[in-house]
Amino acid sequence: MVSQCVQWEEPIEIARRFATSVIYFGHTDRQVVGEARAIFREFSGSSIDSDITCFGSQLASNMLPYETTNIFEQLPRFVFKMPRVVPDQESKFQSDELFRRLSRETEVRYTGYRDRPVDERQMRFQTACREGHTEVSFIATGTNLHLVFTPSSNGYSEGCDFNKEQGKVHIKSCFIMNGVCVRWRGWLDIERLDGVGCLEFDEERAQIEDGILREQIERYNQRLRDFEEKQRLYRNQHERHVDPEVEARKKQSELSPDRAGSASN
Repeated sequence: MVSQCVQWEEPIEIARRFATSVIYFGHTDRQVVGEARAIFREFSGSSIDSDITCFGSQLASNMLPYETTNIFEQLPRFVFKMPRVVPDQESKFQSDELFRRLSRETEVRYTGYRDRPVDERQMRFQTACREGHTEVSFIATGTNLHLVFTPSSNGYSEGCDFNKEQGKVHIKSCFIMNGVCVRWRGWLDIERLDGVGCLEFDEERAQIEDGILREQIERYNQRLRDFEEKQRLYRNQHERHVDPEVEARKKQSELSPDRAGSASN
């Protein structure tokens, strides 16, 4: 019997604390507050209002109020966005081993819906190309790419051409890979779902992204200069505020009665 009372006392305390905390912190949902009061009455047999003051003082000693400013909100905000491209794209494209291997025309294959029958995959491949996207893989390196391009109208678009060669679809897709602007160029057989493709350096898009990168770096540098200037002004103001206080303390210590008495002796 005693063990049953001990086991039941813990959920009573938990329910009491839950109900009191809900009301103490001013929950805005009336239904939640009403349920909290009902829970408290059910488990404790008394009104919750008499317990709020005592429990609230305990919470106040251990918890911060919701309106307290977070320490991270007091720090200066420097959110640096990751650059989309590297500073020297062409050099990386020519020197990186992966780019050098992918820049040579090599066998590629459609990788979508591998678990489906061949005829369904052929249909889905052509449908996706007309919608402006497809999935291909370089067989030699195992590099998988999700290509996005302009949807084709009547079998032709700038990025997808069914009319150029019978039984094949020619695809061009521009994107950024490992910080370098590249262009995928190749073709796939619409029945075998394989073909030939390669990566090319997209010089036109690279120039645009380089301009965006320089502007982004300049904005960050300007923010850093503004921050350093604010810090310098704050230090100067703080030093001007501290110096008079130090001088006043020195004068006060020199004119103190203890020092005057010792000097007369």
